[in-house]
Amino acid sequence: MPRIGSGTLVTGLTAAALAVIAVLAVQASGSAADHPVTARPSSPAATAPTAKVPPVTQVPVLPANTGSGKHVVYGLAAKRVWLVNGANKVVRTYVVAPGSVDPAPGRYKVTSRTARGTGGDGIAIEHVVRFATVGATVIGFSAAVDASMPSPDPQKKTGGIRETPADGDELWKLAVIDTKIVVVR
Repeated sequence: MPRIGSGTLVTGLTAAALAVIAVLAVQASGSAADHPVTARPSSPAATAPTAKVPPVTQVPVLPANTGSGKHVVYGLAAKRVWLVNGANKVVRTYVVAPGSVDPAPGRYKVTSRTARGTGGDGIAIEHVVRFATVGATVIGFSAAVDASMPSPDPQKKTGGIRETPADGDELWKLAVIDTKIVVVR
């Protein structure tokens, strides 16, 4: 009987093993669609329907030349606010609903703050941060307590720049008296 060398035996076994693995891989890929894997929820709360996640959009970059240090930037055309911390990092940016009167582009400081009040449109507001006056109209950021962001009545002169309550909370924490507010076109 002829002798088979150990190298030939190892090569043969390796080839056979690879062939078996290839067959199993083909079978597995063919049945994956037939048997999807689903995770079992760990609690009843985990079975609650989830909200649709909106598509990721590119966050607008902080406008150039707005200064350094802690400040708030309000973009008139973008209808957007950027909150910048003391390390010059944007910590939040969000869309706002401006009033019917806009401040002129420029540099301002927070002049007053009120925790709760009533807006010029009669809506209950919170976290009012004022920084400018145009004629007799006071300009400032605020959040409607009911979270509404109505379009301003063009017949009324309102300077309230509406934000959501969550955004208003963050602005309130950052924009204390004398905090810089930069308004850009």
